[in-house]
Amino acid sequence: MTIPRLRIAVLTRRFDPAGGGAERYAIALVQQLAARHDVHVFAQDLCIEIPGVTTHRVPQFLTRPRWLNLGWFSAWTHWQTRLGFDIVHSHEAVSHGNVQTIHVRPIRATRFTGITGWRRAARWFEVFTSPRLAFYFWIEAARMRAGRCMIAVSEALRDDVATAYPALRGHIDIVPPGVAAAKAANDRGDTRTRYGIPVDAPLLLFIAGDYDKKGLPALQQAMVSNPLAHLLVVGNANYIPPARKRAEELGIAARVHFAGVLADPTPAYRAADLLVHPTLEDTFGMVVAEAMAYGLPVIVSAAPWCGISAELRDGADALLLPDPKDAAYLAQQIARLLDDTALHQRLAEAGRAVAARFDWPQIARAQEALYLRALRKV
Repeated sequence: MTIPRLRIAVLTRRFDPAGGGAERYAIALVQQLAARHDVHVFAQDLCIEIPGVTTHRVPQFLTRPRWLNLGWFSAWTHWQTRLGFDIVHSHEAVSHGNVQTIHVRPIRATRFTGITGWRRAARWFEVFTSPRLAFYFWIEAARMRAGRCMIAVSEALRDDVATAYPALRGHIDIVPPGVAAAKAANDRGDTRTRYGIPVDAPLLLFIAGDYDKKGLPALQQAMVSNPLAHLLVVGNANYIPPARKRAEELGIAARVHFAGVLADPTPAYRAADLLVHPTLEDTFGMVVAEAMAYGLPVIVSAAPWCGISAELRDGADALLLPDPKDAAYLAQQIARLLDDTALHQRLAEAGRAVAARFDWPQIARAQEALYLRALRKV
């Protein structure tokens, strides 16, 4: 299939490799598309330059309240991209754009799924009496408009969106995040030394922007039962003080090491022995696929807590947690993987095969095919 050169506007408030999964997804996709298309990025935080990509800084007059900033971002980018672009691809909840990639659960799903009777009525009353919630509901509904190219990053998220917005059922495509090829380097010892980790100690890796939402409390509790293991925590430094205090209270502070945000987490992958991701909510879980690309066995929450887990076989591709809050079971799985060398090797090999399915060039081609479909709808 021949793809014409397109003029593409990409909307994301934060264009930063140190951001979360949605931000890194947008950056990696732009890197792939820039070789064949005229790509323009509209963002408030522009922290990376990509050759061949034109960037446009969206003015940011306020960061709080967030809903007002989102409204401003939506209005400003709508004005700037209304003419001259074949594709306006949004990774944000904005009211415009002919291609929409959804990275998080719809607020309608998070607020009302499983809620009935007077509790449901009470939540609707809260929405109608809160300017913040009313705005989020309005802009989400404006985004979830039939006729647009709607993309979810996982099957679980697609089903969530379809349940919240039945008119979209059967009209949502799945384009998961991709995984870059593992970078080889002989820096395992240096990385461990940098964070005070013994070179020969079993090292667990945890990467997250929101430590609590991604399950660090349960993981720290599980560390108590694995006294030889060390833990390297990578991500948002704002969460470090309470996490460090919890480690001190559990008596594991000497074995828990905090790296903060890493613009390039690949040295952490190379230094670790396994990834533990007991997330309470993850629409996909890019860190899981990335760790697998580096040959790390993975312990991860089962679906529906983690979207990628719907594609993983328990005990064959990864060890899946039926209840990510069950610290005792998590501790058993950590010990099992650290003690069983054959299992460790099998999961490492299977994980590499899983990661190979999320090849960025192939995913970019799938995205381009959806662009063509979106153009045919115009």
